[in-house]
Amino acid sequence: MKNTCINVILALVALTCSSALAGPLDWPKATNECRPWAYHWWLGNAVDRENLARELQRYHEGGLGGIHVVPIYGAKGAEARYLDFLSPAWLDAFTFAVEEGRRRGLGVDLTTGTGWCFGGPQITPALGCRMKVVRRLTLPPDGKLPAELRPPRLAVQAIIAFGPRRKHVDLTKLLKPDGTLDWTKPDEHWSVYVLGHRFTGRQVKRAAPGGAGSMLNSFCTDAMRAYLPRFTAAFDTPGVARPRAMYHDSFEYDGDWSPDFPAQFARRRGYRIQDELPALAGQGDADRVARVRCDVSETLSDLMIDQVFPQWVDWCHARGMKTRNQAHGAPANWLDFYALADIPETEMFGHGGPDPLVSRFDEHLGGADRDLLIAKFASSAAHVAGRPLVSAETGTWLAEHFCETFEELKCEVDLFLLSGVNHIFYHGCVYSPDDAAWPGWLFYASTQMNPRNPLWREAPALNAYVTRCQSILQWGKPDNDVLLYWPIHDAWTRGVRNMSVHNKAALKGLLGETARALWARGYGFDYISDRLLEPMKVVDGRIERPGGDSWRAVVVPECRQMPPATLARLLDLAEHGATVVFTQDLPHDVPGLGRLDARRAELEKQLARLPRLESSKAADSTSLRQISLGKGRVLIGSLDEALGSAGIQRETLVDRPGVKFIRRKHDTGRHYFLVNHALKPLDDWIRLATPAQSAVVLDPMTGRSGVVALRHTPDGAAEVHIRLEPGHSIFLRTFERDRTEGRPWRWSKPGPVVTTLEGPWRLDFLKGGPTLPKPRRLNRLESWTAGDNPDGQSFAGTARYVVEFDLPAQTPVASSLFLDLGQVKHVCRVRLNGRNLGTRFMHPYRLTVPPGTLHTKANRLEIDVTNLAANRIRDLDRRKVTWKTFHDANLLNIRYRPFDASTWPLFPSGLLGPVQIRRAE
Repeated sequence: MKNTCINVILALVALTCSSALAGPLDWPKATNECRPWAYHWWLGNAVDRENLARELQRYHEGGLGGIHVVPIYGAKGAEARYLDFLSPAWLDAFTFAVEEGRRRGLGVDLTTGTGWCFGGPQITPALGCRMKVVRRLTLPPDGKLPAELRPPRLAVQAIIAFGPRRKHVDLTKLLKPDGTLDWTKPDEHWSVYVLGHRFTGRQVKRAAPGGAGSMLNSFCTDAMRAYLPRFTAAFDTPGVARPRAMYHDSFEYDGDWSPDFPAQFARRRGYRIQDELPALAGQGDADRVARVRCDVSETLSDLMIDQVFPQWVDWCHARGMKTRNQAHGAPANWLDFYALADIPETEMFGHGGPDPLVSRFDEHLGGADRDLLIAKFASSAAHVAGRPLVSAETGTWLAEHFCETFEELKCEVDLFLLSGVNHIFYHGCVYSPDDAAWPGWLFYASTQMNPRNPLWREAPALNAYVTRCQSILQWGKPDNDVLLYWPIHDAWTRGVRNMSVHNKAALKGLLGETARALWARGYGFDYISDRLLEPMKVVDGRIERPGGDSWRAVVVPECRQMPPATLARLLDLAEHGATVVFTQDLPHDVPGLGRLDARRAELEKQLARLPRLESSKAADSTSLRQISLGKGRVLIGSLDEALGSAGIQRETLVDRPGVKFIRRKHDTGRHYFLVNHALKPLDDWIRLATPAQSAVVLDPMTGRSGVVALRHTPDGAAEVHIRLEPGHSIFLRTFERDRTEGRPWRWSKPGPVVTTLEGPWRLDFLKGGPTLPKPRRLNRLESWTAGDNPDGQSFAGTARYVVEFDLPAQTPVASSLFLDLGQVKHVCRVRLNGRNLGTRFMHPYRLTVPPGTLHTKANRLEIDVTNLAANRIRDLDRRKVTWKTFHDANLLNIRYRPFDASTWPLFPSGLLGPVQIRRAE
């Protein structure tokens, strides 16, 4: 029998989201894309219809909106169940998953391959990852090249002799089949360079049966052309279901060359790379080396964005499928690579604190690889290119396996939402048949967001929160004021390549300081690239993309080298009425080496369009210069002064420590998503930078909403009173012209203690394992692991605490009160006198007691508490039970070493209290 409370929660969410927005206090209609999805690893593709149907039903009941199937290595002992990827049996299973998912309201995505990255048996070494080799050598007397520099170990593309004053001679045709070079250098000033490429041997990581093979060359058009026909044959077969979207994982290819790279380079950059082999090898004049390096990086980027991955996008679109792409890590312009996809996807990686066994909301939340400014590359590409969805791989190595709490997962979700993400993908859950012993089949790097985890019982509460958040964040349009130019050519010139979510320091000296200043000062912004800037136009002084989204200014951070076409585009925007801000100075040079003199002359021509500088009209300004240009202007200097001069108001709410926001437009106002990442409550009036006559608070944790108090300052700005506990979040829906009517929203905080519920308590263990401990009577609350209690120390699951109590005389039962549970390890569901008060999975574990719920006498409080799986896993390893039975990576810990929980401490579990009734103030 399905759990009644879970169904009640789901019914309430469905009721909230089932119809279009009927009034100003309503939540938007939620589709399955509003609900969180999850990576769904198919170990060995060992899936069957019966277990798939059960798993999909559990995901539906848990509140997921869809799954992303990732075929991967298998479980030991299940080899007889394995299905080869794209075989008829696999396609039948996948079609069943899509159709069964659709029947339950679940979407299905699929990696275009197995494991990661793209590759497989159809990719030969010639089409696999290729690494360039450029070597200066001294020819031996017999003229024979070293074995590593001649075929077959190296595909030689050029042999060039370089002499004084950049003289050079092409010797490539002089290479004999035996590897001998029939050439004598004129004198000692000449050097011979060899250019070629070799197969790196890079194989698909964590491949599934039928998917093993080389990774494809991500810069080679022929490689992608050879890769896709296998999928054409599979998914063009009548009766085979197609996923909603195909997926490409983050860049973990290891090549940097393609067989046709020299020809592509010459066509795109206007000179031969063969003529610059000393610079390509990093030798000679430093400026020339840097310029060649920039041109090589730009060519690699062009190949990925213009030729290779558009084939995949076009192939998907021709079959009615969307694309999801993680661009980070690629040696391409991130923004352009993200923008190729229908759904750009980012990720955060790693645990924020020093102790991987501790998962909670505290000061470590922003540590490790959790950086909003990195995640904003994906959302910026989506906003600027007009993509409505931005996804995120969420929960990768959130903490050590089985130590992850919903509290920290919720707070990481909030970081993504603040960065512009609106389509969460948990990382994740694993298909596991019911006959697999607990904890079932597992993936080595994920938060265990699956039905075997005891916390899954309360997953509907977390997923209802995410659903409500995303229903708003997928509605309306972004409302950022600033476009921040991404000076990618400066990065390439500096040698920055393959930036990832792990090396945020690479942004330093590029746009990182300006981005952090904008964020810290409360300016909403999106990054923009040279390409994405090109189609922008100016409408009524705003910079508008085709389709309608617009920004009020474009900001150029410190930028030493800029393509003349980009500067021309910026000045064109200014002439048509836009505001363009340079935070340092105008660019003084062009990047790259090709046509250098001509391009420098073009840059000077563009700079000459600017009339003389005028001083700022700001009374207290000494650092801002402005240039009137056509209908608009160019501002140079202080970022704050420039944006203020442009009439762009910052959101001063960020001046309160830890308070963060993201803002979106709706038809009659704005939505603010507000999060308190401080370690103390926010309780204050906040000023809004946008006009508002009224406002509504919507609480995504509870689904409640109401009209909140709003006042206006003497200068006409709107202020709203907000109260938020640490780690908590709310939505503020403002209305620019209308005064909204409806039920009022009242902030309340806990006041004096009315009574402390000392007990005695009855403790019954409801569900979990390895065995259910015996019921207990507790005179005081403590962890159920306390004392000589082997069953309690190994138990993972749910237990119910029951207490009956009377209230002190004169308790105002007709007024709102708070039930404060103190410490809870880790999720609780609460009923008072038969009334469901809700589920809590983060601090403070405090619930509102509606008027009339309490009685003066004979009250009954029931609290179901679910703990982490950690103690049960600890018990397995202490007893040396064999449960880590997976091929390839098997199970690794957060430090990528073999997993062993036998030395873990016991994790406190249950209701620790104190449990108190408090007045609400």
